[in-house]
Amino acid sequence: MVGFVMLLFPFLLLGFMLLMGRVEEPLNQVAEERDIEQFLDDASPEELDAFVREGTDSALSRFRQRLGFGRLRRSASRDRPA
Repeated sequence: MVGFVMLLFPFLLLGFMLLMGRVEEPLNQVAEERDIEQFLDDASPEELDAFVREGTDSALSRFRQRLGFGRLRRSASRDRPA
């Protein structure tokens, strides 16, 4: 019985990881939409110009650097357990 459980455990773990990936994906999308909404409300004219010229990723990274979010996100990701 123990041998059967040991053989089944990796597949159960893989299934759980796939399920959590599906749960996490919409949550990440909502967070990005909130970032864009905040960006459009609080961005400087230069950042809006960068948004139009270079796209979302570049403009959001400049916006986060101005607000200091880049340092906060990097430190939070390092503090988060794997």
